[in-house]
Formats: sequence, C-alpha cells, structure tokens
Amino acid sequence: MRLLALAALLLAGCLLPWHLTLQRARFDHVIVLDITQSMNVPDAMVEGRPAPRIEAARHALREALLQLPCGSKVGWGVFTEYRTLLVLAPVEVCGHLGELRATLANLDGRMAWINGSEVAKGLHSGLAVARQLPERPSLVFVTDGHESPPLHPRHRPKLQGEPGEVPGLIVGVGQAQPSPIPKRDPQGRPIGVWGADEVLQADPRSRGRGGSVAGEGMADEAGGPTASVGATPGTEHLSGLREAYLRLLAQEDGLQYHHLDSPAGLAAALRDSRFERPVPVRLPLREVLAPMALAVLLLSLAAPVLGPAWRRAQAAWAARSARHRPG
Repeated sequence: MRLLALAALLLAGCLLPWHLTLQRARFDHVIVLDITQSMNVPDAMVEGRPAPRIEAARHALREALLQLPCGSKVGWGVFTEYRTLLVLAPVEVCGHLGELRATLANLDGRMAWINGSEVAKGLHSGLAVARQLPERPSLVFVTDGHESPPLHPRHRPKLQGEPGEVPGLIVGVGQAQPSPIPKRDPQGRPIGVWGADEVLQADPRSRGRGGSVAGEGMADEAGGPTASVGATPGTEHLSGLREAYLRLLAQEDGLQYHHLDSPAGLAAALRDSRFERPVPVRLPLREVLAPMALAVLLLSLAAPVLGPAWRRAQAAWAARSARHRPG
C-alpha cells in the first residue's frame, strides 16, 4: 500500500505546472564545404572503399549530424574561387535533419561559379559570413588546402579582424601523396584529368601580388611568417592534402585543426568543449515524476512475487553461511 500511495503522490505532482531549469550543451556551426575540383581526387575512404574527398566529407558530415545534441544548429556553405557562399542558414538539427541531409547531398562542384581555389581568402570569407549571422556560430571549413593559383609564401592574404574572434575548425580532407585531379564539365561528368599545361604552376603575381578583394592586405605586410604554403611548382596539376598549410592558417586565425579520418572523429571534433554553448533548458517536472511513478507502480506489482523469493534467498544464504562458519 505504501508503494501505491507513493505512486499516487508522484502522479499528483505531474499535475503541477512546475519546471526544472537545467544547463544543456548546444553547438552552433556554419559548415563550409570546398567544392573545387581538387576535392574530386579519390584518395579518401568511405566505409572501407576509396572515394572522392568531397564524398568522404559529405558522408562524415551526414553521420556527424546524428551526434549533435538536440537544440544545436547547423548551416551549410560552399567555397570556390575566393568566396564562401551561405547556402542554408543554421537550423535546429533534430527538427530539420531531413532538410539538412538533403541539402548536404547536393553540395558539389556543379554549384561552382568559376574555377579557382584561393583557400585562405575563402576561409576569411567564411569567417566574415559567420560573424555577420545573429547567433555568431562557429565556422567549420572543410577543404584539402589546395591553393590555385599557387601562393607565394610572402604574399598571403591576412585575416581582417582579430584571430579567434569567431571560433572555428579547419577540417583537412585527403592524403598527403599528390594525385591527378579529375576534370569535370559543368554538369559534373568526368572528362579526364588536369594536365600540367592546363594549370598555373606558379603565382603569376608574386611580385607584389594584388588581392582579389579591393583593399585586402597581405600577410607579409604585418611581418607574418613565410612558412611553406604547400605549393609544388611544376606539379600543381596534382593534389595532396596541404596539412602543414592548413595548420598554419588555423594557428594564424585562432582556429582548431582536425584531419578527417572517420565520421566518429569528426563528430567528436564538432562537439569539442571549445564550441560548447551552455543554454538553460526548462524541463517540465512531470517529465521527471511520471517515469518515477511508473517505476514505483511496476515495483508494487512485482512485490508479491519478488518479496517471498527475496526472503527465501536470504534464508538460503544465511543457512549456507552458518554451515561454513568456523567452530
């Protein structure tokens, strides 16, 4: 009877309009996917088979969406030439999972408006996009780091703003070993590979290179580092992951770096505590009391069976202990 009374009391509590306020982690990201042609190099893996970098990135992102807690928001963007374009503003992941996955499936080179892959400028453009959004999400920039045309290390674009002002993550895709870059027509159909005579092998503006954006500064104007940007004159028609360059960009811009090796690894990187946003969540008291009432009711129903069985087990244990007691 006492168990039934307790269950009734808990159920009565469900009628009260009370709430609990809890802190729950939330993550807001704008995820920008490099859709330039080097991302078609098939040196990544998807479920144990070789796949183009862009396919591996989409697959990992698709799975990682399931690992973000409800209440988190994700938006999509694409990078080509020297700009990031926002395709879908951040939306809540659980309520819009279908829309997020459908949009992601269609992010590819067919959306590119011109050939060209000025990665640093695309990254800075992405940071500017994230900075302008109302909720100031973090930026996740997915790329192989292949600059085309290649950069001279002394003439690199610098970030307009403070490093770390927008939190973010650079995700490197691909293998370090250079491979031929598949060539595709505007409809995405393969038409061979890029040849050495079809690709700029050196920066044509290394003597005082100008920016694609009016008034854009260069990294060396501020005495910035002149470390390698991964350029390979003579073999720029081949592409490998420029990881050292991406790590350099992450360090300069106050971002994190992650090498894509699995969906689980990417999901963990997206849930890094540095991107966490604790938000208060109101939890109705009935959502706590109702399961407790159900458990008490089940216990009361089971008591007539479990009680005698429990007493018999105790008696058997006591008898066994008595037989083995010394003396």
